[in-house]
Amino acid sequence: MEIKIQSIHFDATEKLQAFIEKKAAKLEKSCEELSLVEFQLKVEKPQTADNKTVSVTANLPGQKIYVEKTCDTFEEAVDLSIDALRVQIQKFKEKMRNY
Repeated sequence: MEIKIQSIHFDATEKLQAFIEKKAAKLEKSCEELSLVEFQLKVEKPQTADNKTVSVTANLPGQKIYVEKTCDTFEEAVDLSIDALRVQIQKFKEKMRNY
C-alpha cells in the first residue's frame, strides 16, 4: 500500500507524517486490497478554532472512498478520518461479499 501526504500552504512536520503513516498502516490490516491512500492537510483560517482539515482518498479495486474531517488538531482529524474510512471499507467489503 502506498501512502501519499500532501500539506497545502504549510510544511507538515516529520512527527505528523510519522503519525499519519502509522495510522494508515493499520488500515492495511483491515483491507489488503488498498493500493493507495492519499492525505491532504489544509489549514482553513489560521485565527479560528477547528481549522485543520484532513481529506483522505483511498483506492480500492473499482472504487474510490473519500473522507474529509475538520478538527482542532491534525492528529484528531486523522483519527476521525481513519475511523470513518474503516467504516466505509467495511461497507464496501460487505457489498462485495453479497455479490
